[in-house]
Amino acid sequence: MPRVLLVEDNEANRDMLARRLTRHGWEILIAENGRQGLDFAASESPELILMDMSLPEIDGWEATRLLKASPTTKDIPIIALTAHAMTGDREKALGAGCDDFETKPIEFQRLMEKMRVLLASKECGHG
Repeated sequence: MPRVLLVEDNEANRDMLARRLTRHGWEILIAENGRQGLDFAASESPELILMDMSLPEIDGWEATRLLKASPTTKDIPIIALTAHAMTGDREKALGAGCDDFETKPIEFQRLMEKMRVLLASKECGHG
């Protein structure tokens, strides 16, 4: 069962997404801010990270940059989750090191497909 780290400060978003992913067979680790996300990514080695970009303590942009700069976490795929659907936000997320991008409100089936694609490419050694 793939382990996913969900880094999300909004309790309603976190609970809804964690419940739905768990029902679909994912093991979910939860971090409520960027600092916790960094700690859990390093200690728990999840297969994938769902990273909210608007986080307390360390925002998702900086947390992603730090994760991608670390030898122990640089290969973990990260999907940015953001309410910012402005032109350039996708490029900003990818520029920070995110492997994909999903706007809120989350379109669950599309997110699951992105997760599957990233995990498949990681397993093939293309990550």
